[in-house]
Amino acid sequence: MDLNFNKNEDHNKLLLSELKQKFAKVKLGGGEKRIAKLHSEGKMTARERIAYLLDENSENIEIGGFAGEGMYKEHGGCPSGGVVVKIGYIKGKQCIVVANDATVKAGAWFPITGKKNLRAQEIAIENRLPIIYLVDSAGVYLPMQDEIFPDKEHFGRIFRNNAQMSSMGITQIAAVMGSCVAGGAYLPIMSDEALIVDKTGSIFLAGSYLVKAAIGETIDNETLGGATTHCEISGVTDYKAKDDKDALDKIKNIVDKIGDFDKAGYSRIKAEKPALDPKDIYGILPKARTEQYDMMEIINRLVDNSEFEAYKEGYGQSLITGYARIDGWAVGIIANQRKVVKTKKGEMQFGGVIYSDSADKATRFIANCNQKKIPLVFLQDVTGFMVGSKSEHGGIIKDGAKMVNAVSNSVVPKFTVIVGNSYGAGNYAMCGKAYDPRLIFAWPSAELAVMGGTQAAKVLAQIEASSLKAKGEVVDEAKETELFNKIKARYDEQTSPYYAASRLWTDAIIDPLDTRKWISMGIEAANHAPIQKPFNLGVIQV
Repeated sequence: MDLNFNKNEDHNKLLLSELKQKFAKVKLGGGEKRIAKLHSEGKMTARERIAYLLDENSENIEIGGFAGEGMYKEHGGCPSGGVVVKIGYIKGKQCIVVANDATVKAGAWFPITGKKNLRAQEIAIENRLPIIYLVDSAGVYLPMQDEIFPDKEHFGRIFRNNAQMSSMGITQIAAVMGSCVAGGAYLPIMSDEALIVDKTGSIFLAGSYLVKAAIGETIDNETLGGATTHCEISGVTDYKAKDDKDALDKIKNIVDKIGDFDKAGYSRIKAEKPALDPKDIYGILPKARTEQYDMMEIINRLVDNSEFEAYKEGYGQSLITGYARIDGWAVGIIANQRKVVKTKKGEMQFGGVIYSDSADKATRFIANCNQKKIPLVFLQDVTGFMVGSKSEHGGIIKDGAKMVNAVSNSVVPKFTVIVGNSYGAGNYAMCGKAYDPRLIFAWPSAELAVMGGTQAAKVLAQIEASSLKAKGEVVDEAKETELFNKIKARYDEQTSPYYAASRLWTDAIIDPLDTRKWISMGIEAANHAPIQKPFNLGVIQV
Protein backbone atom coordinates (compact mmCIF):
# COMPACT_ATOMS: atom_id res chain seq x y z
CA MET A 1 0.00 0.00 0.00
CA ASP A 2 1.27 3.51 -0.78
CA LEU A 3 1.78 6.33 1.71
CA ASN A 4 -1.39 8.11 0.58
CA PHE A 5 -3.43 4.96 1.28
CA ASN A 6 -2.03 4.81 4.81
CA LYS A 7 -2.79 8.49 5.44
CA ASN A 8 -6.36 8.02 4.22
CA GLU A 9 -6.75 4.91 6.34
CA ASP A 10 -5.54 6.68 9.49
CA HIS A 11 -7.85 9.64 8.84
CA ASN A 12 -10.96 7.54 8.17
CA LYS A 13 -10.33 5.28 11.15
CA LEU A 14 -10.07 8.38 13.36
CA LEU A 15 -13.44 9.54 12.00
CA LEU A 16 -14.85 6.09 12.79
CA SER A 17 -13.41 6.23 16.33
CA GLU A 18 -15.06 9.62 16.82
CA LEU A 19 -18.36 8.16 15.60
CA LYS A 20 -18.16 5.29 18.11
CA GLN A 21 -17.30 7.64 20.99
CA LYS A 22 -20.16 10.00 20.17
CA PHE A 23 -22.63 7.14 19.86
CA ALA A 24 -21.53 5.58 23.15
CA LYS A 25 -22.45 8.87 24.84
CA VAL A 26 -25.79 9.07 22.98
CA LYS A 27 -26.73 5.57 24.17
CA LEU A 28 -26.61 6.76 27.80
CA GLY A 29 -29.69 8.90 27.09
CA GLY A 30 -30.33 11.14 30.07
CA GLY A 31 -27.29 9.80 31.92
CA GLU A 32 -26.29 7.03 34.30
CA LYS A 33 -28.08 8.54 37.33
CA ARG A 34 -31.42 8.56 35.52
CA ILE A 35 -30.81 5.02 34.26
CA ALA A 36 -30.18 3.91 37.86
CA LYS A 37 -33.41 5.63 38.98
CA LEU A 38 -35.36 3.79 36.27
CA HIS A 39 -33.89 0.48 37.39
CA SER A 40 -34.80 1.26 41.02
CA GLU A 41 -38.42 1.59 39.87
CA GLY A 42 -38.27 -1.93 38.42
CA LYS A 43 -38.20 -0.66 34.84
CA MET A 44 -35.86 -1.36 31.95
CA THR A 45 -34.41 1.39 29.78
CA ALA A 46 -35.66 1.91 26.23
CA ARG A 47 -32.55 0.23 24.80
CA GLU A 48 -32.79 -2.68 27.24
CA ARG A 49 -36.44 -3.20 26.30
CA ILE A 50 -35.63 -3.29 22.59
CA ALA A 51 -32.66 -5.61 23.12
CA TYR A 52 -34.86 -8.03 25.06
CA LEU A 53 -37.66 -7.86 22.47
CA LEU A 54 -35.51 -8.48 19.38
CA ASP A 55 -34.28 -11.98 18.57
CA GLU A 56 -30.98 -12.73 20.26
CA ASN A 57 -27.88 -12.45 18.03
CA SER A 58 -29.96 -11.18 15.10
CA GLU A 59 -29.07 -8.18 12.93
CA ASN A 60 -30.67 -4.79 13.56
CA ILE A 61 -30.18 -1.19 12.45
CA GLU A 62 -30.94 1.96 14.39
CA ILE A 63 -32.78 4.88 12.80
CA GLY A 64 -32.03 8.42 13.95
CA GLY A 65 -29.51 7.56 16.66
CA PHE A 66 -28.05 11.08 16.44
CA ALA A 67 -31.41 12.88 16.26
CA GLY A 68 -31.28 16.00 18.41
CA GLU A 69 -27.46 15.97 18.63
CA GLY A 70 -26.31 19.44 19.69
CA MET A 71 -29.89 20.79 19.69
CA TYR A 72 -32.00 22.24 22.55
CA LYS A 73 -28.95 23.08 24.69
CA GLU A 74 -30.95 25.69 26.59
CA HIS A 75 -33.38 22.91 27.59
CA GLY A 76 -30.68 20.43 28.64
CA GLY A 77 -30.49 18.60 25.32
CA CYS A 78 -32.46 15.72 23.87
CA PRO A 79 -30.16 12.72 23.21
CA SER A 80 -31.37 10.55 20.35
CA GLY A 81 -34.52 12.67 20.21
CA GLY A 82 -35.75 11.05 23.44
CA VAL A 83 -36.85 7.96 21.54
CA VAL A 84 -35.03 4.85 20.27
CA VAL A 85 -36.04 3.38 16.88
CA LYS A 86 -34.71 0.11 15.48
CA ILE A 87 -35.50 -2.22 12.60
CA GLY A 88 -34.90 -5.81 13.66
CA TYR A 89 -36.43 -9.26 14.00
CA ILE A 90 -39.01 -10.57 16.47
CA LYS A 91 -39.59 -14.31 16.19
CA GLY A 92 -37.92 -14.13 12.80
CA LYS A 93 -40.26 -11.41 11.50
CA GLN A 94 -38.82 -8.05 10.49
CA CYS A 95 -40.41 -5.23 12.52
CA ILE A 96 -39.74 -1.64 13.48
CA VAL A 97 -39.69 -0.84 17.20
CA VAL A 98 -40.22 2.63 18.71
CA ALA A 99 -39.37 3.06 22.41
CA ASN A 100 -39.66 6.29 24.43
CA ASP A 101 -36.54 6.99 26.51
CA ALA A 102 -37.86 7.94 29.95
CA THR A 103 -34.35 9.03 31.05
CA VAL A 104 -34.65 12.05 28.71
CA LYS A 105 -37.07 14.55 30.27
CA ALA A 106 -39.35 11.66 31.33
CA GLY A 107 -39.78 10.72 27.67
CA ALA A 108 -41.33 14.09 26.80
CA TRP A 109 -41.79 14.97 23.14
CA PHE A 110 -39.51 17.64 21.70
CA PRO A 111 -40.01 18.79 18.09
CA ILE A 112 -37.32 16.36 16.92
CA THR A 113 -39.07 13.55 18.85
CA GLY A 114 -42.17 14.09 16.78
CA LYS A 115 -40.17 14.17 13.56
CA LYS A 116 -38.39 10.93 14.48
CA ASN A 117 -41.63 9.15 15.37
CA LEU A 118 -43.12 10.24 12.06
CA ARG A 119 -40.04 8.89 10.27
CA ALA A 120 -40.52 5.53 12.00
CA GLN A 121 -44.15 5.44 10.90
CA GLU A 122 -43.14 6.45 7.37
CA ILE A 123 -40.78 3.47 7.20
CA ALA A 124 -43.55 1.18 8.46
CA ILE A 125 -46.03 2.55 5.89
CA GLU A 126 -43.66 2.43 2.89
CA ASN A 127 -42.53 -1.11 3.69
CA ARG A 128 -45.72 -2.49 5.31
CA LEU A 129 -43.66 -3.42 8.38
CA PRO A 130 -45.30 -4.31 11.71
CA ILE A 131 -44.56 -1.52 14.20
CA ILE A 132 -44.21 -1.93 17.94
CA TYR A 133 -44.55 1.06 20.30
CA LEU A 134 -43.02 0.82 23.78
CA VAL A 135 -44.67 3.78 25.48
CA ASP A 136 -43.16 5.60 28.46
CA SER A 137 -43.69 9.32 27.98
CA ALA A 138 -44.78 12.42 29.86
CA GLY A 139 -46.30 13.80 26.63
CA VAL A 140 -45.51 17.04 24.83
CA TYR A 141 -42.58 19.07 26.21
CA LEU A 142 -44.63 22.09 27.26
CA PRO A 143 -41.94 24.81 26.98
CA MET A 144 -41.82 24.05 23.23
CA GLN A 145 -45.47 23.15 22.66
CA ASP A 146 -45.84 25.64 19.81
CA GLU A 147 -43.22 23.69 17.82
CA ILE A 148 -44.71 20.23 18.39
CA PHE A 149 -48.48 20.55 18.80
CA PRO A 150 -50.57 22.09 16.01
CA ASP A 151 -48.99 21.77 12.56
CA LYS A 152 -49.41 19.12 9.86
CA GLU A 153 -46.14 17.34 10.62
CA HIS A 154 -46.48 17.69 14.41
CA PHE A 155 -47.75 15.46 17.24
CA GLY A 156 -51.28 14.95 15.91
CA ARG A 157 -49.98 13.42 12.67
CA ILE A 158 -48.90 10.38 14.71
CA PHE A 159 -52.52 9.44 15.48
CA ARG A 160 -53.63 10.15 11.90
CA ASN A 161 -50.95 7.68 10.80
CA ASN A 162 -52.14 5.15 13.42
CA ALA A 163 -55.57 5.23 11.80
CA GLN A 164 -54.28 5.00 8.25
CA MET A 165 -51.89 2.15 9.01
CA SER A 166 -54.72 0.23 10.62
CA SER A 167 -56.84 0.63 7.48
CA MET A 168 -53.84 -0.55 5.39
CA GLY A 169 -53.53 -3.72 7.44
CA ILE A 170 -50.16 -2.81 8.98
CA THR A 171 -49.88 -4.46 12.40
CA GLN A 172 -49.44 -2.02 15.31
CA ILE A 173 -48.84 -3.23 18.86
CA ALA A 174 -48.36 -0.89 21.83
CA ALA A 175 -47.14 -1.63 25.34
CA VAL A 176 -47.69 1.05 27.98
CA MET A 177 -44.67 0.62 30.23
CA GLY A 178 -44.78 3.96 32.07
CA SER A 179 -46.59 7.26 31.69
CA CYS A 180 -49.01 7.73 28.80
CA VAL A 181 -50.87 10.99 29.24
CA ALA A 182 -53.12 13.52 27.50
CA GLY A 183 -53.11 13.32 23.69
CA GLY A 184 -50.39 10.68 23.84
CA ALA A 185 -52.92 8.28 25.32
CA TYR A 186 -54.45 7.87 21.88
CA LEU A 187 -51.34 6.24 20.35
CA PRO A 188 -51.59 2.85 22.14
CA ILE A 189 -55.36 2.75 21.92
CA MET A 190 -55.32 3.46 18.19
CA SER A 191 -52.96 0.50 17.78
CA ASP A 192 -54.39 -2.94 16.99
CA GLU A 193 -53.56 -4.35 20.42
CA ALA A 194 -52.48 -2.65 23.64
CA LEU A 195 -50.72 -3.99 26.70
CA ILE A 196 -50.11 -2.27 30.05
CA VAL A 197 -47.64 -3.07 32.82
CA ASP A 198 -49.17 -3.36 36.29
CA LYS A 199 -48.20 -0.64 38.80
CA THR A 200 -45.79 1.17 36.42
CA GLY A 201 -48.00 1.76 33.37
CA SER A 202 -50.78 4.35 33.36
CA ILE A 203 -53.07 5.88 30.75
CA PHE A 204 -55.26 8.95 31.22
CA LEU A 205 -56.23 12.12 29.42
CA ALA A 206 -55.52 14.10 32.60
CA GLY A 207 -53.57 13.07 35.71
CA SER A 208 -54.86 13.22 39.27
CA TYR A 209 -53.64 16.80 39.90
CA LEU A 210 -55.33 18.14 36.78
CA VAL A 211 -58.51 16.20 37.53
CA LYS A 212 -58.59 17.79 41.00
CA ALA A 213 -58.06 21.26 39.51
CA ALA A 214 -60.57 20.77 36.68
CA ILE A 215 -63.51 19.04 38.34
CA GLY A 216 -62.59 18.85 42.05
CA GLU A 217 -62.38 15.05 42.12
CA THR A 218 -59.75 13.50 44.41
CA ILE A 219 -58.29 10.28 43.02
CA ASP A 220 -54.86 8.63 42.76
CA ASN A 221 -53.23 7.91 39.40
CA GLU A 222 -53.34 4.12 39.74
CA THR A 223 -57.11 4.10 40.34
CA LEU A 224 -57.58 6.73 37.65
CA GLY A 225 -55.71 4.96 34.87
CA GLY A 226 -53.62 2.00 36.02
CA ALA A 227 -53.48 -1.52 34.61
CA THR A 228 -56.35 -2.93 36.69
CA THR A 229 -58.61 -0.01 35.76
CA HIS A 230 -57.99 -0.34 32.03
CA CYS A 231 -57.94 -4.15 31.83
CA GLU A 232 -60.90 -4.84 34.14
CA ILE A 233 -63.12 -1.73 34.19
CA SER A 234 -62.67 0.49 31.12
CA GLY A 235 -61.57 -2.23 28.69
CA VAL A 236 -59.14 0.25 27.14
CA THR A 237 -56.22 -2.21 27.13
CA ASP A 238 -56.14 -5.85 26.02
CA TYR A 239 -53.45 -7.41 28.20
CA LYS A 240 -52.08 -6.83 31.71
CA ALA A 241 -48.39 -7.62 32.26
CA LYS A 242 -46.72 -8.05 35.64
CA ASP A 243 -43.48 -6.33 34.60
CA ASP A 244 -41.50 -5.12 31.59
CA LYS A 245 -40.24 -8.56 30.56
CA ASP A 246 -43.69 -10.08 30.82
CA ALA A 247 -45.06 -7.36 28.52
CA LEU A 248 -42.26 -7.91 26.01
CA ASP A 249 -42.81 -11.69 26.11
CA LYS A 250 -46.49 -11.14 25.33
CA ILE A 251 -45.51 -8.99 22.31
CA LYS A 252 -43.21 -11.76 21.09
CA ASN A 253 -46.07 -14.25 21.31
CA ILE A 254 -48.43 -11.94 19.39
CA VAL A 255 -45.89 -11.26 16.63
CA ASP A 256 -45.16 -14.98 16.38
CA LYS A 257 -48.75 -15.56 15.17
CA ILE A 258 -48.74 -12.92 12.40
CA GLY A 259 -49.24 -14.50 8.96
CA ASP A 260 -46.85 -14.18 6.03
CA PHE A 261 -46.83 -11.07 3.82
CA ASP A 262 -47.31 -10.56 0.09
CA LYS A 263 -43.86 -10.09 -1.37
CA ALA A 264 -42.74 -7.49 -3.89
CA GLY A 265 -40.57 -10.13 -5.53
CA TYR A 266 -37.12 -8.53 -5.67
CA SER A 267 -34.46 -10.95 -6.90
CA ARG A 268 -32.28 -12.62 -4.29
CA ILE A 269 -29.85 -15.51 -4.50
CA LYS A 270 -27.28 -16.88 -2.08
CA ALA A 271 -25.13 -14.03 -0.74
CA GLU A 272 -21.43 -13.85 -1.47
CA LYS A 273 -18.87 -11.67 0.29
CA PRO A 274 -16.94 -9.14 -1.82
CA ALA A 275 -13.86 -10.72 -3.39
CA LEU A 276 -11.88 -7.58 -2.49
CA ASP A 277 -11.42 -6.65 1.17
CA PRO A 278 -14.06 -4.07 2.29
CA LYS A 279 -11.59 -2.74 4.88
CA ASP A 280 -9.60 -1.25 1.99
CA ILE A 281 -12.35 1.41 1.79
CA TYR A 282 -10.67 3.26 4.67
CA GLY A 283 -7.51 3.69 2.60
CA ILE A 284 -9.20 4.36 -0.75
CA LEU A 285 -11.48 7.16 0.45
CA PRO A 286 -9.43 10.39 0.44
CA LYS A 287 -8.73 12.45 3.53
CA ALA A 288 -9.72 15.67 1.71
CA ARG A 289 -13.11 15.95 0.04
CA THR A 290 -11.50 17.61 -3.01
CA GLU A 291 -9.10 14.76 -3.79
CA GLN A 292 -9.63 12.26 -6.60
CA TYR A 293 -10.31 8.53 -6.27
CA ASP A 294 -11.94 5.81 -8.33
CA MET A 295 -15.48 5.11 -7.10
CA MET A 296 -15.32 1.69 -8.76
CA GLU A 297 -12.75 0.72 -6.11
CA ILE A 298 -15.42 1.43 -3.49
CA ILE A 299 -18.16 -0.41 -5.40
CA ASN A 300 -15.96 -3.50 -5.82
CA ARG A 301 -15.67 -3.71 -2.03
CA LEU A 302 -19.43 -3.41 -1.43
CA VAL A 303 -20.92 -5.84 -3.95
CA ASP A 304 -21.10 -9.63 -3.91
CA ASN A 305 -18.00 -11.33 -5.36
CA SER A 306 -16.86 -7.81 -6.40
CA GLU A 307 -18.85 -8.38 -9.61
CA PHE A 308 -20.36 -5.37 -11.40
CA GLU A 309 -22.04 -5.24 -14.82
CA ALA A 310 -21.49 -1.70 -16.08
CA TYR A 311 -24.25 -0.01 -18.10
CA LYS A 312 -23.08 2.39 -20.87
CA GLU A 313 -19.58 2.19 -19.40
CA GLY A 314 -17.92 4.42 -22.00
CA TYR A 315 -20.66 7.06 -22.08
CA GLY A 316 -21.41 9.76 -19.52
CA GLN A 317 -18.48 8.67 -17.40
CA SER A 318 -18.97 11.16 -14.56
CA LEU A 319 -21.67 8.75 -13.35
CA ILE A 320 -21.17 5.02 -12.92
CA THR A 321 -24.28 2.96 -13.61
CA GLY A 322 -24.64 -0.81 -13.53
CA TYR A 323 -26.02 -3.99 -12.00
CA ALA A 324 -24.69 -5.98 -9.05
CA ARG A 325 -25.81 -7.93 -5.99
CA ILE A 326 -25.52 -6.90 -2.36
CA ASP A 327 -25.99 -9.70 0.18
CA GLY A 328 -27.68 -11.67 -2.58
CA TRP A 329 -30.14 -8.92 -3.56
CA ALA A 330 -30.08 -7.62 -7.14
CA VAL A 331 -29.43 -3.86 -7.23
CA GLY A 332 -28.92 -1.11 -9.76
CA ILE A 333 -26.12 1.21 -8.67
CA ILE A 334 -25.75 4.90 -9.61
CA ALA A 335 -22.52 6.43 -8.30
CA ASN A 336 -20.55 9.62 -8.79
CA GLN A 337 -17.10 9.17 -10.33
CA ARG A 338 -14.26 11.17 -8.78
CA LYS A 339 -11.20 10.25 -10.89
CA VAL A 340 -9.57 11.55 -14.08
CA VAL A 341 -10.94 9.62 -17.07
CA LYS A 342 -9.72 9.62 -20.66
CA THR A 343 -12.54 10.10 -23.16
CA LYS A 344 -12.72 10.90 -26.87
CA LYS A 345 -13.10 14.52 -25.79
CA GLY A 346 -9.73 14.27 -24.04
CA GLU A 347 -8.71 13.82 -20.43
CA MET A 348 -11.52 14.82 -18.03
CA GLN A 349 -11.44 15.27 -14.27
CA PHE A 350 -14.94 14.67 -13.01
CA GLY A 351 -14.63 15.45 -9.31
CA GLY A 352 -18.22 14.36 -8.65
CA VAL A 353 -19.74 16.76 -11.21
CA ILE A 354 -22.74 15.53 -13.23
CA TYR A 355 -22.56 16.31 -16.97
CA SER A 356 -25.42 16.26 -19.50
CA ASP A 357 -24.49 12.87 -20.96
CA SER A 358 -24.22 11.37 -17.48
CA ALA A 359 -27.66 12.68 -16.47
CA ASP A 360 -29.09 11.29 -19.71
CA LYS A 361 -27.50 7.88 -19.01
CA ALA A 362 -28.80 7.81 -15.44
CA THR A 363 -32.35 8.63 -16.57
CA ARG A 364 -32.32 5.69 -18.98
CA PHE A 365 -30.80 3.39 -16.35
CA ILE A 366 -33.42 4.29 -13.75
CA ALA A 367 -36.14 3.47 -16.29
CA ASN A 368 -34.50 0.09 -16.95
CA CYS A 369 -34.33 -0.76 -13.24
CA ASN A 370 -38.01 0.11 -12.86
CA GLN A 371 -38.85 -2.06 -15.87
CA LYS A 372 -36.95 -5.00 -14.35
CA LYS A 373 -38.09 -4.42 -10.75
CA ILE A 374 -34.55 -3.86 -9.45
CA PRO A 375 -34.00 -1.67 -6.33
CA LEU A 376 -31.73 1.35 -6.81
CA VAL A 377 -28.66 2.24 -4.73
CA PHE A 378 -27.21 5.76 -5.00
CA LEU A 379 -23.61 6.31 -3.89
CA GLN A 380 -23.28 10.06 -3.44
CA ASP A 381 -20.06 12.02 -3.72
CA VAL A 382 -21.45 14.86 -5.79
CA THR A 383 -20.53 18.52 -6.11
CA GLY A 384 -23.44 19.37 -8.42
CA PHE A 385 -24.18 19.72 -12.13
CA MET A 386 -21.64 21.14 -14.58
CA VAL A 387 -21.86 24.92 -15.06
CA GLY A 388 -20.60 27.37 -17.70
CA SER A 389 -21.71 28.49 -21.16
CA LYS A 390 -20.85 25.21 -22.88
CA SER A 391 -23.01 23.23 -20.44
CA GLU A 392 -25.85 25.76 -20.46
CA HIS A 393 -25.94 25.85 -24.26
CA GLY A 394 -25.85 22.05 -24.28
CA GLY A 395 -29.01 21.92 -22.14
CA ILE A 396 -27.63 20.83 -18.77
CA ILE A 397 -30.78 22.09 -17.01
CA LYS A 398 -32.98 20.01 -19.32
CA ASP A 399 -30.88 16.86 -18.84
CA GLY A 400 -30.65 17.40 -15.10
CA ALA A 401 -34.42 17.85 -14.97
CA LYS A 402 -34.88 14.51 -16.76
CA MET A 403 -32.76 12.76 -14.15
CA VAL A 404 -34.59 14.44 -11.26
CA ASN A 405 -37.88 13.45 -12.92
CA ALA A 406 -36.79 9.81 -13.16
CA VAL A 407 -35.63 9.73 -9.53
CA SER A 408 -38.89 11.35 -8.39
CA ASN A 409 -41.15 8.95 -10.29
CA SER A 410 -39.19 5.75 -9.65
CA VAL A 411 -41.45 3.11 -8.09
CA VAL A 412 -38.75 0.61 -7.07
CA PRO A 413 -37.24 1.19 -3.61
CA LYS A 414 -34.29 3.58 -3.48
CA PHE A 415 -31.40 3.60 -0.99
CA THR A 416 -28.94 6.46 -0.66
CA VAL A 417 -25.42 6.25 0.77
CA ILE A 418 -23.67 9.60 1.27
CA VAL A 419 -20.03 8.65 0.85
CA GLY A 420 -18.55 12.15 0.58
CA ASN A 421 -19.91 15.40 -0.81
CA SER A 422 -23.64 15.96 -1.19
CA TYR A 423 -23.97 19.46 -2.61
CA GLY A 424 -26.70 21.49 -4.28
CA ALA A 425 -28.87 20.02 -7.01
CA GLY A 426 -26.53 17.03 -7.05
CA ASN A 427 -28.07 16.00 -3.72
CA TYR A 428 -31.50 16.05 -5.38
CA ALA A 429 -30.57 14.17 -8.55
CA MET A 430 -28.74 11.53 -6.51
CA CYS A 431 -31.82 10.85 -4.40
CA GLY A 432 -31.42 13.10 -1.37
CA LYS A 433 -33.91 12.98 1.51
CA ALA A 434 -36.52 14.99 -0.44
CA TYR A 435 -36.79 12.17 -2.99
CA ASP A 436 -38.06 9.44 -0.66
CA PRO A 437 -35.23 6.95 -0.35
CA ARG A 438 -36.41 4.05 1.80
CA LEU A 439 -33.22 4.56 3.82
CA ILE A 440 -30.61 7.33 3.57
CA PHE A 441 -27.41 7.09 5.58
CA ALA A 442 -23.99 8.69 5.64
CA TRP A 443 -20.41 7.65 6.20
CA PRO A 444 -18.38 9.72 8.70
CA SER A 445 -16.69 11.35 5.66
CA ALA A 446 -19.97 12.87 4.40
CA GLU A 447 -20.70 16.59 3.92
CA LEU A 448 -24.16 17.97 3.11
CA ALA A 449 -24.72 21.55 1.96
CA VAL A 450 -25.90 23.71 -0.90
CA MET A 451 -22.21 24.08 -1.85
CA GLY A 452 -18.77 23.35 -0.41
CA GLY A 453 -17.60 25.30 2.65
CA THR A 454 -14.74 27.11 0.91
CA GLN A 455 -16.85 28.27 -2.06
CA ALA A 456 -19.76 29.30 0.14
CA ALA A 457 -17.53 31.16 2.60
CA LYS A 458 -15.87 33.07 -0.26
CA VAL A 459 -19.25 34.19 -1.61
CA LEU A 460 -20.65 35.11 1.81
CA ALA A 461 -17.44 36.89 2.85
CA GLN A 462 -17.53 38.98 -0.33
CA ILE A 463 -21.13 39.96 0.34
CA GLU A 464 -20.40 40.88 3.97
CA ALA A 465 -17.27 42.83 3.00
CA SER A 466 -19.25 44.81 0.40
CA SER A 467 -21.89 45.58 3.02
CA LEU A 468 -19.27 46.86 5.47
CA LYS A 469 -17.62 49.00 2.77
CA ALA A 470 -21.01 50.50 1.89
CA LYS A 471 -21.28 51.60 5.53
CA GLY A 472 -17.93 53.34 5.23
CA GLU A 473 -15.88 50.80 7.13
CA VAL A 474 -12.34 49.94 6.06
CA VAL A 475 -12.02 46.34 4.91
CA ASP A 476 -8.40 45.40 4.33
CA GLU A 477 -6.90 41.99 3.53
CA ALA A 478 -6.67 41.03 7.20
CA LYS A 479 -10.34 41.89 7.74
CA GLU A 480 -11.34 39.88 4.65
CA THR A 481 -9.39 36.88 5.96
CA GLU A 482 -11.06 37.22 9.36
CA LEU A 483 -14.52 37.34 7.74
CA PHE A 484 -13.72 34.32 5.57
CA ASN A 485 -12.45 32.19 8.47
CA LYS A 486 -15.40 33.08 10.70
CA ILE A 487 -17.95 32.27 8.00
CA LYS A 488 -16.18 29.06 6.93
CA ALA A 489 -16.05 27.76 10.51
CA ARG A 490 -19.81 28.29 10.86
CA TYR A 491 -20.52 26.78 7.45
CA ASP A 492 -18.26 23.76 8.08
CA GLU A 493 -20.20 22.99 11.26
CA GLN A 494 -23.41 22.93 9.24
CA THR A 495 -21.94 20.58 6.59
CA SER A 496 -20.95 18.00 9.23
CA PRO A 497 -22.68 14.61 8.97
CA TYR A 498 -23.68 15.02 12.63
CA TYR A 499 -25.50 18.27 11.88
CA ALA A 500 -27.46 16.46 9.17
CA ALA A 501 -28.16 13.40 11.33
CA SER A 502 -29.32 15.51 14.28
CA ARG A 503 -32.04 17.00 12.07
CA LEU A 504 -32.92 13.63 10.48
CA TRP A 505 -31.76 14.68 7.01
CA THR A 506 -30.17 11.24 7.16
CA ASP A 507 -31.27 8.13 9.06
CA ALA A 508 -27.83 7.36 10.47
CA ILE A 509 -24.08 7.78 10.32
CA ILE A 510 -22.53 4.34 9.90
CA ASP A 511 -19.25 2.50 9.61
CA PRO A 512 -18.71 1.99 5.85
CA LEU A 513 -18.35 -1.74 6.58
CA ASP A 514 -22.02 -1.81 7.71
CA THR A 515 -23.26 -0.54 4.33
CA ARG A 516 -24.09 -4.01 2.98
CA LYS A 517 -26.17 -4.80 6.10
CA TRP A 518 -28.14 -1.56 5.83
CA ILE A 519 -28.93 -2.06 2.15
CA SER A 520 -29.78 -5.74 2.61
CA MET A 521 -32.14 -5.14 5.54
CA GLY A 522 -33.63 -2.19 3.66
CA ILE A 523 -34.46 -4.27 0.59
CA GLU A 524 -35.81 -7.05 2.81
CA ALA A 525 -38.13 -4.49 4.39
CA ALA A 526 -39.14 -3.13 0.97
CA ASN A 527 -39.95 -6.66 -0.17
CA HIS A 528 -42.96 -6.54 2.22
CA ALA A 529 -44.62 -3.92 0.00
CA PRO A 530 -45.55 -4.91 -3.58
CA ILE A 531 -45.33 -2.07 -6.12
CA GLN A 532 -48.76 -0.47 -6.53
CA LYS A 533 -48.32 1.67 -9.66
CA PRO A 534 -46.41 1.61 -12.95
CA PHE A 535 -43.32 3.71 -13.61
CA ASN A 536 -44.22 6.84 -15.59
CA LEU A 537 -41.82 9.67 -16.33
CA GLY A 538 -44.58 12.17 -17.05
CA VAL A 539 -43.77 15.12 -19.34
CA ILE A 540 -40.05 15.65 -20.05
CA GLN A 541 -38.09 17.61 -22.63
CA VAL A 542 -36.06 15.27 -24.81
